[in-house]
Amino acid sequence: MSPGSSIRISLKINGGDHELPIAACDTLLDVLRDRLGMTGTKKGCDMGACGACTVLVEGRRIKSCLALAASCDGRSITTIEGVGGVDKLHKLQAAFIRHDALQCGYCTPGQIMSGLALLEEKPASLEAIREGMSGNLCRCGAYPNIVAAIAEVAGL
Repeated sequence: MSPGSSIRISLKINGGDHELPIAACDTLLDVLRDRLGMTGTKKGCDMGACGACTVLVEGRRIKSCLALAASCDGRSITTIEGVGGVDKLHKLQAAFIRHDALQCGYCTPGQIMSGLALLEEKPASLEAIREGMSGNLCRCGAYPNIVAAIAEVAGL
């Protein structure tokens, strides 16, 4: 990046502060993966259609391939790396395992991030879960198991 082509932004990601120069056209996805090494957020279609890049910004789910990183300046971001941990899984991660809600696993981080946001919306039915998760694709077809995992955590 040449000195005149960058802007400086500050992001709070998974509770940690990150200040860095970026190009004005950098997407949040590319900054997370390529600049900060947070590779849990996946690059799928790079067009906002698959949901593999879903993260939470200020608690709301967004497709990070469509968001300019500059638009997130000063905002709080949660990626899959900030959910649970190896020694203590988040209850939704544990439910995904119990319900075999993953096969290849590529879409799983985005599915979990979307599921977390959906749980905050308090879905009232299986149909509401299916509708709420409609922006996340799974090429392996684990949809019934994904819905079952979210329904378990939602208490449905």
